[in-house]
Amino acid sequence: MSLPSLSLSLQFADPRHRGLLPRHRVQRWIRHALEAPGEITVRIVDADEARSLNRDYRAKDYATNVLTFDYARAPVVCADLVLCAPVVEAEAAAAGKDLAAHYAHLLVHGTLHAQGWDHEHDEAEAERMEAREREVLAGLGLPDPYA
Repeated sequence: MSLPSLSLSLQFADPRHRGLLPRHRVQRWIRHALEAPGEITVRIVDADEARSLNRDYRAKDYATNVLTFDYARAPVVCADLVLCAPVVEAEAAAAGKDLAAHYAHLLVHGTLHAQGWDHEHDEAEAERMEAREREVLAGLGLPDPYA
């Protein structure tokens, strides 16, 4: 299977999980979720930056796990994915999940959002998105994030 090309910028404003997120691993996770070539920036941030972005762009005053800023879907998927390290870590711990697998899930989730997938407005769409996430993660040898 030939995967789409990806130009990846990987930034660590919060470096606590840098060792879990080497470029080749992040690139592999995202490429498996892409349906077209991509130009994607992944930024790992602390709770203050995540809260500020979520408040400013979504009018929600809390730090969330992943934010997707999509700029173009064709012919190249252009997006920024912002992941909040302390939130991702807390969620993984609370659910008893492997931290790297949780990052993989959220990067796949954000990449699907960047391509127009949605789970917030329609239950049927949410089910399709979750099924696609499961399919991508299984293809990567990772567990079902919803089990």
